Amino acid sequence: MARRTTLPFTVAARAIVDDPVTAIPALVQRLGAAGGVLRTLSTVRRMDADSTVAADDIVEAPSGNALAVVAGAVEIEIEVQGLDEERLVRTLHATPGVRAHRLTRALDRIFGKRVIVIGGGAQVAQVALGAVSEADRHNLRGERISVDTIALVGEKEIAAAVRAVADLPRARLLVLAGSIMGGDISVAARELREQGIPVICLNMVGSITDVADLVVSDPVQAGTMAVMAVADTATFDLARQRGRRY
Repeated sequence: MARRTTLPFTVAARAIVDDPVTAIPALVQRLGAAGGVLRTLSTVRRMDADSTVAADDIVEAPSGNALAVVAGAVEIEIEVQGLDEERLVRTLHATPGVRAHRLTRALDRIFGKRVIVIGGGAQVAQVALGAVSEADRHNLRGERISVDTIALVGEKEIAAAVRAVADLPRARLLVLAGSIMGGDISVAARELREQGIPVICLNMVGSITDVADLVVSDPVQAGTMAVMAVADTATFDLARQRGRRY
């Protein structure tokens, strides 16, 4: 399994659009016609009579009424590849149903690659200590690596969180930190690896150690190695370490 390469350049914007079912498909079609590929779309909020929009964001305002711009609309955030900011703005401005828009920054350019840490609170904290310290070293050299954690208890809860990592934008690697994990957690970890996201785990009781790409006893070191595995400015190759225990 090769390390994922840096994502192509993306541009991002927030837009307030009409809320019928045809609005989003129409926007996607316009973006595609302009040469762009929609990579992410998320709903920020549904607009109501009390919602307001900054004056600089307004594209069209019937009767000059800002509230009329947002009533019955939805605010979305999009990230697009294949367009520069100027072409994205022109496309949004020319799309029927787009009432307002403004450029933002694509999250891969701000928060970058994500290392996800799941497990028991004490172990998660120690893994995060190593990961954050190592990320700081690489981010000073131009990387963008962020560390996300959640402390969970229970096989069902942890397995669900592991499976959800595949749906997290920019997630590059999972660290499982705990004292005992197996059963459905191991099944979920195997499924995640099949989707291209490697798994590092602490040396613990349970079958997870037979599933993970790498097993590390020291949680601080596990966090450090996790960041090194995803950093372009590191020489650590997880593929050459697969199956080993430290």
